[in-house]
Amino acid sequence: MSHIMNTFEGRPIHHNNRPRPKELPRAVYVRVSDMPAGYHVAAHSHDWNQLLYAIEGTMTVLTEAGMWIVPPQRAVWVPPHTDHAVTCSGLTRARHLYIGRDVSVNLPNRCMVLDVSPLLRELIRAATEIPTEYDEDGEEGRLIRVLLDQLKAPDQDNLYLPAPKDPRLSRICEHLQGDPADNRTLDDWAKVCGASSRTLARLFQRETGMPFREWRQKLRLLYALERLANERPVTEVAIDLGYENTSAFIAMFRKATGKTPGGYFR
Repeated sequence: MSHIMNTFEGRPIHHNNRPRPKELPRAVYVRVSDMPAGYHVAAHSHDWNQLLYAIEGTMTVLTEAGMWIVPPQRAVWVPPHTDHAVTCSGLTRARHLYIGRDVSVNLPNRCMVLDVSPLLRELIRAATEIPTEYDEDGEEGRLIRVLLDQLKAPDQDNLYLPAPKDPRLSRICEHLQGDPADNRTLDDWAKVCGASSRTLARLFQRETGMPFREWRQKLRLLYALERLANERPVTEVAIDLGYENTSAFIAMFRKATGKTPGGYFR
């Protein structure tokens, strides 16, 4: 996935007049950006933690470890010195929280997608309105501390797709990212990758923690979330992702998320 990361470039169309900081003036620094469809930002890293939150729209975050899809009302946690790239397929209204390395947060040192509760959502919105150099001992500092207390790791990071390192697997995965409807089996891929299907299957399980078919299905689920968030019709999405009919796609979606596409986005 790293070859994709390095192609991203661009700039937001709106922000809250706060530049990207060279150093943090307070424990938490908040920026607002409304990013247009097709917005890309190149692979980069920060000296601090970052929480990327989508009030509206969907972001795709790529690192060397894999891909995260961030649908509306979710956020992605990016630890310090993690190279990451971001792309938005549709208009996305994002809130960026830069959080100092020394700040105590109950989150691990790896990327993940977080659920954003109604309380955390309102705290983030309120944080965008406070001064850059807020009073850490006053009301604004208390708001920030409550916000940080609300950051919690999910039981499962269902919106993450791991990236294999083996070049033969990378070739397959990179192709499927461009054509998720490709239904070729590992027997088919073995003919073009220079390895037996048994070897490919063993490598997929070892490097991604899941079988090939499960990896491909999860890729399709993440792409479905991205498209559905941009109000693409369910039937169109199902066809684009290689499903024979809408019912099969909805069954996959319900099994993976516990809800129908319509119920998920409600």
